[in-house]
Amino acid sequence: MTISSRLLQRLDQAIAGASDPILAGSWRVQRAVLLARHGRMAEAREALTALHQLAFQHPHPTLGAWLHYAEGLMSYFSDFGSAAGDKIRRAQAMAQVAGLRQLEALCAAWLAHIAYVQHDVARVAQQAQTCLSLAGEAQHDARSRLAVALGLAYDFAGRPEAAQAWYAAARRHAAAEGDDATQSALIYNMTEVRCARQRRESLAHPARPVPELLLGADSVKHYDAAVGGSAMAELTPVLRAQVLTVQGEFAQAQALYEQHLPQAMSKGLTRLGSSLLADLAWCRCNLGQREHALQQAREAEIELDPACDVDDRAATHSRLAQIYGLLGDAAAAERHAASATAEWAEFAAQQQAWARALAGAGLSRPA
Repeated sequence: MTISSRLLQRLDQAIAGASDPILAGSWRVQRAVLLARHGRMAEAREALTALHQLAFQHPHPTLGAWLHYAEGLMSYFSDFGSAAGDKIRRAQAMAQVAGLRQLEALCAAWLAHIAYVQHDVARVAQQAQTCLSLAGEAQHDARSRLAVALGLAYDFAGRPEAAQAWYAAARRHAAAEGDDATQSALIYNMTEVRCARQRRESLAHPARPVPELLLGADSVKHYDAAVGGSAMAELTPVLRAQVLTVQGEFAQAQALYEQHLPQAMSKGLTRLGSSLLADLAWCRCNLGQREHALQQAREAEIELDPACDVDDRAATHSRLAQIYGLLGDAAAAERHAASATAEWAEFAAQQQAWARALAGAGLSRPA
């Protein structure tokens, strides 16, 4: 699959025209990162290995800072774990010392995104303010990534109008950069948060009609195929399975979960494990697979981590209440329903706290 990206073409031209080997090296790092963002992890690793050898032979703070940044993103796209933030924070500190304002802003944008993933709104706001203080309006790479993060943060906070304003800014900056990978990430993340919002609605009001969501999930796949792949490609089938579950297409959802969920959890979705397993149990339950549904429900209970995101805990309890109710275990259903009520109340309070924190940091709208 060929990557059709104006950004890739521009990086290739910059590398070919650079007379300074260190400057050329920084462009090559950015090219490797773009490959990773398109899901070309093996090619990216090969390119970065060669650049590490160059940095070992000719140490330079600029190349070192860019390589730390690249390794942070390689870690993020491998398992979405905490090690990515540590590496990017190191790159940010090195960039600050070396006076690399562009890289420092880019690190801040990614750290804001990682803070969103880790549900740390204070760090989202802090890194967003840092990014905006460093990145001019023409620094589209940092501005687009930050806008994605803030759009998602406002969506989580239950403020869709503010979220849409930031998503529009993300599209504008990504288009100006010719950055199809960011456009792909935006489509994926917007579909994911819309699905999560609809799942909350369907859990609270099971009889209410569900709007069409599959078009969004399918658009992720089609866009990725058009632009040459995405780092989120392995997670897209699980997103589609979530959509199918919400829409009551249980057989199709079950097939996708069984095929793709183990690999997705190894890619960093362990924190969502309990709610996804509960969804799979719900599919089995509705397909008459009572014994397997009960086994899967108990597995979801075991996987339920008190430290995971409150909305995922709430969704897990809500789904388990439905499952045990359908299986005839009234006591278990009542227990999980009570837990769900408490968790959803905590989620509502968290949404309000996020909205206050983001607005208080002056992040209500793009400049």
